Formats: sequence, C-alpha cells, structure tokens
Amino acid sequence: MDIAAETKTETIVLKGRKVVGGRAEGEALVTTETISGWGGINERTGAIIERRHELKGVSFAGKILVFPGAKGSSGWSAYFHMTRLNGVQPAAMIFTRMTTKIALGAVVTRVPAVTDLDQDPLSVIETGDWVTVDADAGTVTVIKTKPA
Repeated sequence: MDIAAETKTETIVLKGRKVVGGRAEGEALVTTETISGWGGINERTGAIIERRHELKGVSFAGKILVFPGAKGSSGWSAYFHMTRLNGVQPAAMIFTRMTTKIALGAVVTRVPAVTDLDQDPLSVIETGDWVTVDADAGTVTVIKTKPA
C-alpha cells in the first residue's frame, strides 16, 4: 500500500513581524490559552504545569509553540530563560498578542519568534502540523498533512 497516495498535503504561508531572528522548523504545539511562565511551566522539562491549562502535562521542548502570549508577573521570562539553559525550550514561538512579557521571554529564550501575522495562527495552525519559522523573513510556512 502506497502511503503517499493516501495522504494530501497543503502548504500555507503566513507573513508577520520578527520579534527574535532565526529559523527553525518542527511540529506545532498549539494552545488558545495564554501561558504563565511564573509557576505555569516546569523549567526542567518544558511541560506546562498550570492546573487548569488545556495542555497541562504537555512539554513544548523542541516544538513550534503557537499561543496567544504570556500572562502573569514579570517573572515570566526567568522561567523561559531557564528552559533554554536546561535545553527544553521551544524550537520557535508564534504568538498573537505582543506584550513586554512575551517580548522579553522570546529574547531570553533565544528562539525565532514572530507575531502580527496576516492570518490568525490559532485558526490556521493545528497541533501536529509541520511548521517552519523564518523570523528574519517574517514568514511561517505550515505544511498540513491529511488523509486523502
């Protein structure tokens, strides 16, 4: 059985604004909920540990993290900085709401980050999609694979 004949791919390119430069690709991890860095993530594993978060227990390590942005105190960036030091940071970040917290978190995490996209990434990108973030070019390329 030919698996390629049984699947269909679609490529979507979003254009936005660079927050932190660089290029990364990987599997998308999408949440419609903001993330609290201060007490909301495990900086040793990259797992979200907020009690009521839809991704509680899921690690963003090595994933393209797609989310609205940050919530909580200004300590948010310190925990994301620790994920980088522990090697469990996301591969890249795509977010919809630019705030000083998320900007600082993106900078200290040192991963490509984009915002202000021409389409809502929370509507276009799904967990499991293959995503390439070229922050320097301001592009996000999404490859969706679906059964034919």
